[in-house]
Amino acid sequence: MPKSAKPKAPKLKTNHRDHISPKRRKKKVQLLLQHVYQPHGTDDLLFIRKKDLHQWIWTTLAAVGVKKKRRVEITIRIVDEEESQHLNSTYRSKDKPTNVLSFPSELPDEILAILDNKPLGDLVICMPVVLREAIEQGKSSEEHFVHLVVHGVLHLLGYDHETSVDDAAEMEALEIQIMATLGFDDPYADR
Repeated sequence: MPKSAKPKAPKLKTNHRDHISPKRRKKKVQLLLQHVYQPHGTDDLLFIRKKDLHQWIWTTLAAVGVKKKRRVEITIRIVDEEESQHLNSTYRSKDKPTNVLSFPSELPDEILAILDNKPLGDLVICMPVVLREAIEQGKSSEEHFVHLVVHGVLHLLGYDHETSVDDAAEMEALEIQIMATLGFDDPYADR
């Protein structure tokens, strides 16, 4: 090689993240949305935008003191009654479909310490039950769906309404506050 020629810099392999827009890279909720429920008609339609899910999740996290700088992961799976009933029977010994099931992440602290994102866990939401309950409770399907996302995220964070009356009151108060922040009515007002 002649002395005057400069050596070429080696080509660097690029990380797949290098191709992600800065706006997308900054998202603090890594959300995997699995929509496996197939509606049977126009009455079964409820359009859920990831943008809205991000807002509902972060409003819930903020209400319990999770800082916006914390990156989290969550999976939301929207299912039919058959899958909901199977999961409810398998994991809760209740042989019927239910509106929302929460499966908190159970990774050990030493694994969590090395992860970029904290996995919160998985929510399984049964759309036919949500739609039916919304009608029965005189709510919009969106309002009821939002409430179940809030309710489910609180379960992923360790809140439980089935352990004691005090725990139930604490969780319901948080849900009412979060729903109000999101612009919705008290989800327990119909009792």
